[in-house]
Amino acid sequence: MTRSAFTLAYDELRARWPESTEERDVATPYGRTRVHTYGPADGSPLVLLPGGSATGLAWFANAPALGRRHRVHAVDLMGDAGHTEHRGAPLKSAEDISAWLDALLDGLGLPRTALCGHSYGALLAARYALHAPRRVDRLALVDPTQIFAGFRPGYLLRALPALIRPSEARARAFLAWETAGTHPDETWQRLYARATTVPGRKLFPGPRPRAADLSMPVLVLLAENSRVHRAEKIADRARRALPRAEVVLLPGATHHSLPLTAPGRLNDRLLEFLD
Repeated sequence: MTRSAFTLAYDELRARWPESTEERDVATPYGRTRVHTYGPADGSPLVLLPGGSATGLAWFANAPALGRRHRVHAVDLMGDAGHTEHRGAPLKSAEDISAWLDALLDGLGLPRTALCGHSYGALLAARYALHAPRRVDRLALVDPTQIFAGFRPGYLLRALPALIRPSEARARAFLAWETAGTHPDETWQRLYARATTVPGRKLFPGPRPRAADLSMPVLVLLAENSRVHRAEKIADRARRALPRAEVVLLPGATHHSLPLTAPGRLNDRLLEFLD
């Protein structure tokens, strides 16, 4: 799969965002970071971190609602597919990702912000909230991975072919299995499948963060039918680690179909939490 094929899919999904969305390339020591910004200039800031291979564009179904009252900044992750490019300081560890986020928030002019992440993005968000708690007003974790438990073995076995020999067909087959019954947006599926074939991608899961040490208000939104982990088990562990957190199951959702599945429910829960 060529880079141009990925770029075509990227541009197709970008067209699904509101017309007034701004494309910003924010300078950091690790390279320029692409940020999709939407919402009133005086709105309270909300930074959105996507799952692996999803790109910041994955929040297209959420931005219109969230951007009515908030200044939304959806980020293409450093080290992953997207229009963020690693050109600068070495990127070797989870600590480097937190340092990159420090620089990104500085570049956006955000001394403090609400922070929301999905999947791998939720892991990065939680780790950053522990790294810089004074910069995170509120933290929302959407079907987070590797925070409250690891991956289910069956999920890893299904993912293995697409990880070892990435191809659009293998990524599509994996998505079809995990998102069965939810019918995620076709344009996003095409982008995700092509993103898995982009060379040079490197994710930084790092050690599991100590969720119990999170000091800000936390919302945990879990996909009821996630195949990554058992939602009820994760909900129980989240409530024990964070007794004051709000933990909610999103009916009918799977891990990879978020944040696209029933975005109205996700948006409503997130806005209630943020406001």
